[in-house]
Amino acid sequence: MRSPEDHPPAAGCTRRGIFGIAAALMGGALSIGAAPCVTSRSDNDSCTRDYDAAFESALAAADARIPQNADYITRAAIPKVFAMPLRRGYRVTARYGQPGNWLAGHHTGIDLAVPRGTPVYAVAAGTVVLAQWSGAYGKAVTIRLRDGHYALYGHLNHIRTRPGSSIATGARIADSGSTGRATGPHLHLEIRSKRPYGSDVDPVAYLARHGVRLL
Repeated sequence: MRSPEDHPPAAGCTRRGIFGIAAALMGGALSIGAAPCVTSRSDNDSCTRDYDAAFESALAAADARIPQNADYITRAAIPKVFAMPLRRGYRVTARYGQPGNWLAGHHTGIDLAVPRGTPVYAVAAGTVVLAQWSGAYGKAVTIRLRDGHYALYGHLNHIRTRPGSSIATGARIADSGSTGRATGPHLHLEIRSKRPYGSDVDPVAYLARHGVRLL
């Protein structure tokens, strides 16, 4: 199995990262964490193609136990900004919408390959709904965001939060890994407009609307 270190960022990646940060500053985009350098490569560090009914049932039950207004209790204390989920370079090994034999007919998130143990940060403020072993997603954290979307971080090596916690934008919530049905260490980031499977949206476009560029 190949590791992310086997394929260093292409030459010019650092310059691209610097230009991205400068452009964000000039454009007034407000986000936490500098945009890391990105390379795109199709290889084995990605999710396998499974739907996990047990996880979806557990997520629904956990979501029902946490009041919807829990997301707004600390609104005044949490900055209204968005952040990168990673603060180091990564490889995109599977993009959102990639066709395949998933139940949804496509890859429901984006796979960002990084070494095991890389810090993972919350892209936006919200309430942790589930933070546990999550079947095909392995160790995973699902956060209900203030706008009603859900951010799912899958295949983690270590979870650093717990259900019911109010999370600030940019807070460290986990370490990346390859748990669950994964073929290599990476972060699977999935954004859903609603809780159920099949309500996924493009995480790249969603974060771009809030001033954060994954690509």
